[in-house]
Amino acid sequence: MSKAKVRLSAKEQELVVNADWILTKNAIIQKVNAFFGEVCETYQGLVAANPALANDPAFAIGPKISKGDQYEGLPWVMLDYPRVFSVKDVFAVRTFFWWGNQMSITLQLQGKYQQFYSNAIQQYFFLRAGNPHAQYPWYVCINPEDPWQHHFREDNYVPAAQFPPAAFAQLPFIKLAKKIPLEEWDDMEFFLQETFKDILLLLGNQTL
Repeated sequence: MSKAKVRLSAKEQELVVNADWILTKNAIIQKVNAFFGEVCETYQGLVAANPALANDPAFAIGPKISKGDQYEGLPWVMLDYPRVFSVKDVFAVRTFFWWGNQMSITLQLQGKYQQFYSNAIQQYFFLRAGNPHAQYPWYVCINPEDPWQHHFREDNYVPAAQFPPAAFAQLPFIKLAKKIPLEEWDDMEFFLQETFKDILLLLGNQTL
């Protein structure tokens, strides 16, 4: 049986003979990885400066940086700290670089951590009328089936300003996120630092 000949498009043919774009992509990923190493130190410093959190076992687990090439077909780099993952309980702050899309930071709570922090989160958004930051608003995950998606399409996230604080009690897990466009690269360090501070405030500086 004859098989159809595999052909390259004109664009693919142009790229397959050009090593420079792959080398540039690799260099960018290396820089993101190094940047996340610096972000790790910033996060840990903020925790160490907070007496209520410094001795919390959830923050004693060291940060982890991972990377890959196939989140919806695109490269990514991910930093988890804190990172408590078990069958029933999750407490994680995930910083996620997604090529061609955005940098995001998420707080994810499930099980005993969701139960413990739920009231503090409701109070945070109730007092701030849902959305205290106009430039970089909070989003709430509304996808009950898959807490591991990072895109911001309407079937996964809604702006916190459109989410009633009392409804947090009905969620199977709590996942809050902010994002910043990749075009604002020079602002990312400040964005991540301030958002991590906001997460600590959002949790009410409490420990389980």
